[in-house]
Amino acid sequence: MIDAVREVVVAVTKRRVRDDQPLVSSGLIDSLSVLTLISALEARLQIRIPTAQVQPDDFDSIEIILETIARVSAA
Repeated sequence: MIDAVREVVVAVTKRRVRDDQPLVSSGLIDSLSVLTLISALEARLQIRIPTAQVQPDDFDSIEIILETIARVSAA
C-alpha cells in the first residue's frame, strides 16, 4: 500500500517526497489539493475516506496518510 500512496502523492504534488516530509504544514499542498489527494487515494486504493472523519493534518506526510487510512478503514 505504501507504494500506491507514494504514487498518488507524487501525482498530486508533481514531485517526489520523503515519507516523513510535511505536505500540508509546509505549504507543498493546500486544502484543495488535500481533497484531490483524498479522491485519488480512494480511486487508487479502492477505499472510502469519510471526509467528516479527517482533517488536513491527517494528510501531512506519507507516514501520516498511511496511519489515517488504517484508522478510517478500521472504523
